[in-house]
Amino acid sequence: MAFWELPLEMLSRQQWEALCDGCGRCCHQKYEDEDSGELFLTNVACALFDDQHCRCRDYAHRQQRVPECMDIRQMPAEAFAWLPESCAYRLRAQGMPLPTWHPLRTGRPESVHEAGVSMKGLSVYENKV
Repeated sequence: MAFWELPLEMLSRQQWEALCDGCGRCCHQKYEDEDSGELFLTNVACALFDDQHCRCRDYAHRQQRVPECMDIRQMPAEAFAWLPESCAYRLRAQGMPLPTWHPLRTGRPESVHEAGVSMKGLSVYENKV
């Protein structure tokens, strides 16, 4: 069994980090319709988001530099609803498999971008808006 098929609570820190597909959607502003609860993703990115690599520019210190940045590893799985439907953390919390394009399944980090799932090259930075 591959580690990404294990329950989230059984993953080591390194395995947890490897589960991220690198889409960058969690680093973008979202709005919730207060009537329906539906979430809407915007192209407005955190100032620390690297638009070309779809990663945080200062991941180790992100929560000190951006206090509203959430550490999803510390959140209960029920709170994952704000994550994209394709997010590996959300999928695994629901007992679902990773998508076929996920880098862990393809062995290629660029597969998330090729699948059109990432925010690569699509961002406007919140400090520029």
